[in-house]
Amino acid sequence: MSDKLAVRGIEIFAHHGVFDFERRDGQLFVIDLVLDLDTAPAAAGDALAATVDYGTLVTAVKAAVEQDPVDLIETLAQRIADVCLVHDAVDQVEVTVHKPQAPIEATFSDVALTISRRRT
Repeated sequence: MSDKLAVRGIEIFAHHGVFDFERRDGQLFVIDLVLDLDTAPAAAGDALAATVDYGTLVTAVKAAVEQDPVDLIETLAQRIADVCLVHDAVDQVEVTVHKPQAPIEATFSDVALTISRRRT
């Protein structure tokens, strides 16, 4: 059995990007997480320890996004997936990194990359 826990729209200001001005000035990144896990043990025992504490998870994801700038959102998405998969209860994670202020010379609403990673 696999249930889904979603946390969407996590806004984090960080300094990632290929261009010098992106690293210098920073920009907003928006993160969506969808975790696949079995929530039956937590429900049966009404125990937070048997599931993922999403407050603690978001704090860890925020710290991971704010550290060590990288060039690509692909690298950032993998870093976030790794943080999520540290939790034994998580079987798989889908991470979407939105970069709504990407340096594109056109009108656009969003740039987003979605990756899926499974516990190995």
